[in-house]
Amino acid sequence: MIPKKMASSPILTTSLPQKQLTTSSSAGGFRLPPPEKLAILLDKSESVDLVKQIHAAILRRNLFLHPYHPVLNLKLHRAYASHAKIRHSLSLIHQTIDPDLFLIAAAINTASTNGLRDQAFLLYFQLLSSETVPNEFTFSSILKSCSSQSVKAIHTHVLKFGLGLDPYVATGLVDVYSRGGDVVSAQKVFDRMPERSITERDIVSWNVMIDGYAQHGFPSEALMLFQKLLAKGKPKPDEITVVATLSACSQIGALESGRWIHVFIKRSRIRVNVKVCTALIDMYSKCGSLEEAVSVFNDAPRKDVVAWNAMIAGYAMHGYSQEALRLFDEMQGTAGLQPTDITFIATLQACAHAGLVKEGVRMFESMGQEFGIKPKIEHYGCLVSLLGRAGRLKQAYEIIRNMEIEADSVVWSSLLGSCKLDGDFVLGKEIAEYLIGRNITNSGTYVLLSNIYASVGNYEGVAKVRSLMKEKTIVKEPGVSAIEVDDRVHEFRAGDRNHLQSKQIYTMVRKMSERIKSCGYVPDTNAVLQDLEETEKEESLEVHSERLAIAYGLISTKPGSPLRIFKNLRVCSDCHTVTKLISKITGRKIVMRDRNRFHHFVDGSCSCGGFW
Repeated sequence: MIPKKMASSPILTTSLPQKQLTTSSSAGGFRLPPPEKLAILLDKSESVDLVKQIHAAILRRNLFLHPYHPVLNLKLHRAYASHAKIRHSLSLIHQTIDPDLFLIAAAINTASTNGLRDQAFLLYFQLLSSETVPNEFTFSSILKSCSSQSVKAIHTHVLKFGLGLDPYVATGLVDVYSRGGDVVSAQKVFDRMPERSITERDIVSWNVMIDGYAQHGFPSEALMLFQKLLAKGKPKPDEITVVATLSACSQIGALESGRWIHVFIKRSRIRVNVKVCTALIDMYSKCGSLEEAVSVFNDAPRKDVVAWNAMIAGYAMHGYSQEALRLFDEMQGTAGLQPTDITFIATLQACAHAGLVKEGVRMFESMGQEFGIKPKIEHYGCLVSLLGRAGRLKQAYEIIRNMEIEADSVVWSSLLGSCKLDGDFVLGKEIAEYLIGRNITNSGTYVLLSNIYASVGNYEGVAKVRSLMKEKTIVKEPGVSAIEVDDRVHEFRAGDRNHLQSKQIYTMVRKMSERIKSCGYVPDTNAVLQDLEETEKEESLEVHSERLAIAYGLISTKPGSPLRIFKNLRVCSDCHTVTKLISKITGRKIVMRDRNRFHHFVDGSCSCGGFW
C-alpha cells in the first residue's frame, strides 16, 4: 500500500496561509455548499483565493471522510494547477490518506507538464512500490517526463501491465522516441497501434510520427508517411500535419510536393494560421521559389515575428540582402514588432551573403546596445563569415579569440574556409593545426586542411591529413546533389552511374561539355585537389554531382523550364562557372542551393555576383 502519508519532498509540500483556513456561515462569510456543488465551484473557480477558501472549508468540516472526498481532492489539485499554484496542487497527495490512482496520475501529470521530472518519477516509483496498478493515464503522464534514456524502462513497464496497445500510451511512446531521434523504435510502436477505429490511432499519433521523421533527418520517410495517411482517408490531416510535412519538403527541396500540399490545404479548408503561413514561407524559400514565398507572406492576414523572420531569412539565403534589411526595418516600423535573436541571425546572414561589412558590424553591435540581446555562437559565426569572406581575416581571427563564449568547430571552420578562398594558407594551416591539436574539430576541418595543403601542391601534407582521418575514423561528408522531377527527388554523387537513365545522363554531360568549351570555357583544375594528371582532373570535374543533376534535368523536363538543384556542400568554383554557361546556352533558369546560399543562374550570370 501507499503509505498513509507519502514521503515528503521540499517541492511537494506546502502549507496554506492560516487566515485561509477559517470559514463562516454568516451573511458576510463563505457558506459551504454540498460536496457535489463544491466540485462544480472548483471547476469554475476564477481565482486562487476561492480555491483556498474551499480547501480550508473542506479541512475545517472534515470532508476528507466524505465518500465524495476523492473527487474533491482531484478537483482541488486541478484547480490549484490551473492557477499555477503547483506546490499547492502537488502537496495534496501528501496530505491525503490513501490517495487514489487518479489523484496520483494527476499529480504526475502536473509535475511532468511543469518540468518537475524528478518529482514526477518520485511519485511514479512510489506508486509502483504500492499495490496500486498504474493505468493508461499514469503512463501517459510519466511519459511526458521521459528522456531518450528513461523511455526504454517505462516502455517495459507499459508492456508488463498490458497497455502497449492503448492509443494514448502508444502515442506518448512514439512522441518520446521521436523527440529523442529514435525513429526506428517510434515507427515500431506506431505500426503496432490498432486501427479498428479512428479514435484508436487518431491524427495526433500520425502528426508525432511525421514530425519525428522530419525533425531527425528522414524527410523522405515523413513524406511517404503523409502519403500513406492520405491514402487511408482517415483521420483527416490538420494544421500540425501540414506544418510537419512542409518542413520535410523544405529539407530535400521538394517544391512540387510542397505546392501540392499548399493546394491540399486550400481544398481541405485546413485553418491557415500563422504557423501554417510560416511553414509555407519557409518551404517556398528553401525550395527555391522566393516569389511564391513572398506571395504567401504578403497575403497572410496576420504575421507574428516568426513569420517575419522566415521571410527575412528567405531573402537572405537567396542573396536579396537589401530586401532583407528593408524588411527588418519594416518589421519594427509598420508591424511594431521587436526583433529576436533569430531575426539577427537572418539579417547578419543577409549581410554576409552580399559582403555588407559596415551594415553587418552595425547590426551586430545594435543587438546588445539597442535591443539588449546577448550574441550567441550563431551570431558570432555570421560575423566571422562576413569578415572572412570580405578578406578581413585578421579581424575575424581576433573576434574569435576575444569572444565571450568559446568558439565551436563551426565558427573556426568558417574562418578556415575563408583562409582557403582568400589564399592565406599560412593562417589557415596555423588555425587548422591548432584546432586538430585541441580536438576542436569536425570532418570539415580536416577536409579544409587537406585542401589547403593540396592548393599549394603539398600532397605529402594531404596524405598525412588523410592518414590522421583514417586513424580517428573521421569520414568526409560526400557531396550529394538532388533534383525533383515529376514529384520524385533524384540524388546524384560524383561519378554516379546508378541511375536508371545513367547512359542518357552521361551523353548529355558530354554534349554540354562540348558546347561550353566552344563558348570559351576552360576547366578550372585548381578545384581538383587530388594529385592527378591534368586530363584526369578535367574528367573528374565533368562528373561532379551538380553537373549530373543538371544533365538529368535537361533530359527530363520541358525545354525552357527552370531547373532546381540542391547540394549539401558548397558548389565548387568550376561548377559555378559551368552552370552560368549552361544557363546561357540552354536559355534555362537554374536555381541551385548549396550549403551556404541560393544561386540564381540566368543567361550566363549568377545572383551571387561571385560572392559565395
